[in-house]
Amino acid sequence: MTDVTGAPADVLHTLFHSEQGGHEQVVLCQDRASGLKAVIALHSTALGPALGGTRFYPYASEADAVTDALNLARGMSYKNAMAGLDHGGGKAVIIGDPEQIKSEELLLAYGRFVASLGGRYVTACDVGTYVADMDVVARECSWTTGRSPENGGAGDSSVLTAFGVYQGMRASAQHLWGDPSLRDRTVGVAGVGKVGHHLVEHLLAEGAHVVVTDVRKDVVRGITERHPSVVAVADTDALIRVENLDVYAPCALGGALNDDTVPVLTARVVCGAANNQLAHPGVEKDLADRGILYAPDYVVNAGGVIQVADELHGFDFDRCKAKAAKIYDTTLAIFARAKEDGIPPAAAADRIAEQRMAEARTRR
Repeated sequence: MTDVTGAPADVLHTLFHSEQGGHEQVVLCQDRASGLKAVIALHSTALGPALGGTRFYPYASEADAVTDALNLARGMSYKNAMAGLDHGGGKAVIIGDPEQIKSEELLLAYGRFVASLGGRYVTACDVGTYVADMDVVARECSWTTGRSPENGGAGDSSVLTAFGVYQGMRASAQHLWGDPSLRDRTVGVAGVGKVGHHLVEHLLAEGAHVVVTDVRKDVVRGITERHPSVVAVADTDALIRVENLDVYAPCALGGALNDDTVPVLTARVVCGAANNQLAHPGVEKDLADRGILYAPDYVVNAGGVIQVADELHGFDFDRCKAKAAKIYDTTLAIFARAKEDGIPPAAAADRIAEQRMAEARTRR
C-alpha cells in the first residue's frame, strides 16, 4: 500500500504518527547519472546540528532503507545527548552494494545533497563508508567529518568507539561484580571488523579470555593468527551459547537481541558496539527478567561520534579520549538511575537523554 506520493504508507505512518517517528526532516536523494539513491533523516536539532554517519548498504527495498534511516537518526539524537555533545541526531543511508556501485561521482553527488541542507546535518562514516569516502564527500560539502588527517580530519573513529565500549564493559563489571577489571572474564565478540578488532585488543591487554565470530572468515583468521589465545566459533548462534560466557559484545549490525537470542544467551552482561541492538522495546524487559545487565548501545558506542564532533573544532586525540573515558561514569549513572526508578537501563538512558533534549527546546 502506498500514499499519494507513492511512498509506502507504513513508512509515513511511522514518521508522522508513531512514537518512533517525530523526525524534523527526511530527504530522499537521487542522482541518476551516478546511480545514487539515498535517504537523509534528521530526527532532532534541539541540541544543535544533527550529526550522524552515512551507511552504504544493499537494502532489500527502498522502504527498508527509509525505516533504517529513521531508526538510526533517532538513535543518534539519544547518543549525542548522552555523550554531552551539542548536536542533534541524524543519519543517512545510501542504497546499494558499495562493492558494486560506489564511485567518486556517486559520493560527490551525495556530498552536494548534504551541502544543500546548509549545515543542519553533519555527516561521517558508518557501515560501508570509510575515511577515504568522506574525503571525497568533503570536496562538495564542508559539513563532513571522519576525514583523513591529510585532509584536516581525525581519521578512523573506530579506535575511540572501541575504547568507549571497553569503558562501558568496565562499568558493567563494576556494577555487577563490584570490580571493573575484566581479567579472567570470558568475553564473546560478534563482529571483529572496524570496531570489534580494536575491542579485542583492549580485552586481551587486560587479560580477558576472548571468543570471536564474524561472517568474514578471513577477518577471524587474521585475529586468531595474531592472537593464538583467541577462540573462534562458527557463528553468533554458537557464540551466545558459549559456556561460562561473562560478557556478550554485539559489534556487527543491529537486532542482535531478540526473542530467539535472549532466552539462550549465557552471558551476564551485554555491552557492544552495534547500533539498535534491541529488536523491539520488550527485549529490554526480557533481559532484565533473566538477570542480564544491558549497557545501552548508544551510550557505550559513543566514542566515535565524540571524535567526529571534535573534528569540527580542531581535532585533539587526547581531548577526545578523555571525553570517551567518561562513558564509564555515564554508564554507571544509568545503572544507578535504572535501579532508583525500577526500570531497565535502556529506559533509564532514554529518560536522561529526553530530559536533556527537552531542556534544550525550552531554552530556544
